[in-house]
Order: sequence, then C-alpha cells, then structure tokens
Amino acid sequence: MTMAIEALNQSAPEAFVAALAGIFEHSPWVAERVLAQRPFASRDALHAAMCAAVHGAGPELQLALIRAHPQLAGKAAVRGELTAASTNEQRGAGLDQCSPEEFAAITRLNGEYDARFGFPFILAVKGHTRDSIIANMRARIGHDREAEIAEALRQIERIARFRLTALLDDQTAPRR
Repeated sequence: MTMAIEALNQSAPEAFVAALAGIFEHSPWVAERVLAQRPFASRDALHAAMCAAVHGAGPELQLALIRAHPQLAGKAAVRGELTAASTNEQRGAGLDQCSPEEFAAITRLNGEYDARFGFPFILAVKGHTRDSIIANMRARIGHDREAEIAEALRQIERIARFRLTALLDDQTAPRR
C-alpha cells in the first residue's frame, strides 16, 4: 500500500516516524531527525533530507546504521529474520535461490568482508543478479575501510530511495 507525500506531511508525528521507520534499516532516528522539516515538497526532497540527516549524524551513528543491515543471504535470511523490505529485496535479486556454490561463495565473502571492515557488506541489490552481487563483493573487499564506509552509506541511500518509491505513490505534493 502506498501513500501520498501530502498525507505523510499531514500525519501525526508518531505516524510519520512509524511510516518511515523502515526506510533506513532498523533506524527510526533518521525519520525523527527530519520530522521538524515538514512539509516536504516531494519524495526526492524527503529522501534528500533523510540522507542529510545521516551525513550529519557523525561516524558512530553512521556505523550503527551500517551495522543495522543484514548480511546478504546471511544467517538472518536463512532463519527468516529479515525485515519484509530486506526479504523482498534479496528475493528480487534471486538470493533465495542460490546454488550451494553461490551460497558458499557469498557466505565466505560475507565473513571475509565483515572481518576486514567490521560491518556487513551492503549493496542495493535491485537490478543485480547473484553473479553481479558476488562480483561486487569480490571487488569491494580490496578497498580501504574509509572507502567502504562511504560506499556502504551510498548503497544505503540507494536502498532508501527504492523503499521511499515503494512507499510514496506520488512525486510532488500539490501546491497551495
């Protein structure tokens, strides 16, 4: 079910935060930080404000946001413990249909990545295949930590855009 940006703008503060709580994985603080900026003229304006809140949050909170994301095809996915959004995103990329070899490669790369950087590999998987996900994991594991933190935040912003697009049915609020 989608809603209009205008309805979101006019919602009670608790309803606004609740509606946006899952846009940034397990991080309702992002929605809380943009609440006072309402009304938003468009979905893009809301997305920009939420991304600015993340960038202004500081390294500790940013790292907590990164760590709030599940591993791709990881233990939480196997146990069925992902959020509905993460489940749908991973399923859309075919991660629920990995061959034993693909699953082993992703599991190994997840472990290596986490050991190297201290947080999960994050990729906005929409439009990716299992092969392209594995290729991304292999390529990014060679980066330095600062570059990967920046890339993880960029990927989180892409995920948030996809989730906002699914939530909000229109681009622009009517002008009064």
